[in-house]
Amino acid sequence: MASLNVGNLGEYLREQRRNAQLSLRQLADAAGVSNPYLSQIERGLRKPSAEVLQQVAKALRISAETLYVRAGILDAERDRDEVETRAVILADPTLNERQKQVLLQIYESFRKENGFEITPDLARGMAQNVTQDMAQDEAHGMAEHISGTQQAPDTAVRGPRTADGSDADPQQTAS
Repeated sequence: MASLNVGNLGEYLREQRRNAQLSLRQLADAAGVSNPYLSQIERGLRKPSAEVLQQVAKALRISAETLYVRAGILDAERDRDEVETRAVILADPTLNERQKQVLLQIYESFRKENGFEITPDLARGMAQNVTQDMAQDEAHGMAEHISGTQQAPDTAVRGPRTADGSDADPQQTAS
């Protein structure tokens, strides 16, 4: 098989995998791809889709956009500002994951409105990322609710309570 020109993506992935102290098999399992397929990507024999790159980036805990640029899905020069903006949003510690994804969606809608559309492959990868993050946030919120770590609503908003903690009948409390 001839090697594809994927902007040294394979070498970069191998370096990131080694920095994360993961074996090829461990990364393949974490990313949900086959071990032989990931090996072919690292050797430059396969050009992965945006979806696969997004899964690998998530498993390595690195920016998917960096992988998109290295794979040639994003044009490094033309899209540098977009990538930098996304990286800053994703790195902001004051925002939760859902807020970051909503902000990225708004940013992308403005770019599209101004004629700067992304490739369909990248859009699918980003949409999958947003969907996964929102599901994780929802699951995290449910876990907090079940474990009782979420702050209880203010009783002044909900109204008076009975001794057993249930809501009081408003007509009975008015008299």
